Amino acid sequence: MRIGIDATCWANPRGYGRFTRHMLTALLEIDRDNDYLFFMDSDTARATDLPKRAEQVVVELSASPTQAASAEGRRSLGDMLRMGRAVSRTPMDVFFFPSVYTYFPVWGSFRKIVAIHDVIAEQYPELIFKSWKNRLFWNLKTWLAVRQSDLVLTVSQFSKRGIAEHFKLPEDHIRVVTEGSADSFGPVTDRSQISAVLSSWGLTEESRYILYVGGIAPHKNLVTLLRAFGGLMKFPEYADVRLVMVGDYEHDVFLIDEDLKAGMNDPQFREKVIYTGYVSDEGLNCLYNGAHIFVLPSFCEGFGLPALEAMSCGTVVIGSNTTSIPEVVGDAGLFFDPYSEQELQDHLRRLLDDDALRESLGRRSLERAATFSWQRSAAETLAVFSAMAN
Repeated sequence: MRIGIDATCWANPRGYGRFTRHMLTALLEIDRDNDYLFFMDSDTARATDLPKRAEQVVVELSASPTQAASAEGRRSLGDMLRMGRAVSRTPMDVFFFPSVYTYFPVWGSFRKIVAIHDVIAEQYPELIFKSWKNRLFWNLKTWLAVRQSDLVLTVSQFSKRGIAEHFKLPEDHIRVVTEGSADSFGPVTDRSQISAVLSSWGLTEESRYILYVGGIAPHKNLVTLLRAFGGLMKFPEYADVRLVMVGDYEHDVFLIDEDLKAGMNDPQFREKVIYTGYVSDEGLNCLYNGAHIFVLPSFCEGFGLPALEAMSCGTVVIGSNTTSIPEVVGDAGLFFDPYSEQELQDHLRRLLDDDALRESLGRRSLERAATFSWQRSAAETLAVFSAMAN
């Protein structure tokens, strides 16, 4: 088979960028029989270290798709047509979009597969888009992507149900391919590595901290996390506990939660909440390992990759019960109503107070995380490609 890939989101730091990099890298490692063509813009080609085995097709665009498709941006029709022409003129059997986020129209007799990781933008548009124009452009793009697709790929049963319901698709038009945790995430045996990383933010190995990793868009529901933590601070027995929030907030191309920004400047949180900015995977692994609890409070998640990364380090996860998190975490974590800061606070107190429970759930987390891998994801994706090409 000749398999074409939209690689324009390869360098994106968010979840679908990680999915693209890790799944496709694993795919090229296990599949030595088929030919792969990576279509990308010149910015991506310059900024990334792509697998050598894939043939690169570079298309000059006026703007990087990752930036142009942001919450405040809009990709030019000219750029989308240039990408579409490059793909459509190339003989192949299958073309795959790892994310609908960077979708562009294509035409031709080859089979078309589009990955839609979630329906957050469809279910919570007021938390994603700043204007009705951005929302309209997104809706038109995703509608066209779905109608052009021979198959939609997604990353959880939770997302599959949402996609089927919103786009009125039969279930056999949607296939689930799970995600995995990178090899860089796992238990750290050399505790001095953890101490060195924690010291950068005034923490020690003995410090008790709650960890969040991700963006600060409104649908991430971080105001509820901040309020629950604020309630925790009222109890003297938790005076030493800190909240550590990891994310490249300065360069996030998505809508920013203004209420959270206000909370960041609240004097009561200045010494208790630590905003790290971007952290490398090596540093992030140490933060996962040192955390007492990892919290993912989102209203909606397609998969929740940071939760799996935390579990790979043996860290207990608290996640919202309206997302894919219960599906991913299973019986290894605790879940709460994302609209209830009190329920979240209760779970935080329970885990901070009960070392035995936290350690038990931590062991379950390691066992559960081991059932996911990028090799499994790659094998599932390859099976989809093979079935579609025949």
